[in-house]
Amino acid sequence: MSADKHMKLYEEKINLHRFDEVEPLISSQAVFWFTDGTHRGIAEIRAAFERTWTTLRNEIYWLEDLEWIGMSDAVASCTYRFCWKAGIDGQTFEGTGRGTTVLRNKSGQWEIIHEHLSRFPN
Repeated sequence: MSADKHMKLYEEKINLHRFDEVEPLISSQAVFWFTDGTHRGIAEIRAAFERTWTTLRNEIYWLEDLEWIGMSDAVASCTYRFCWKAGIDGQTFEGTGRGTTVLRNKSGQWEIIHEHLSRFPN
């Protein structure tokens, strides 16, 4: 599977809201930077995802403007706009931000080793 297909699968699996579906796509050594902090390793990353899914129970998440800024046989990095839409207390909310993901190829399989999601600057 290519790095690009890996990212498409990741996007698809996130929308299932079951971390067990997402986990195989992430390195056990991954570090994720979200607005709420740094999350190291699968346990912390799982907790961050599950907190979000608890708050945004019916969230739909997608990527736009994905651009590969580095690509080799061993590593790949992309930037993108992430988008979300969810109902909270009977109202629909949506938002966007910017993201960077770094993948590494481990024994022929891509895995996410780092993800950084943040708000756009004012």
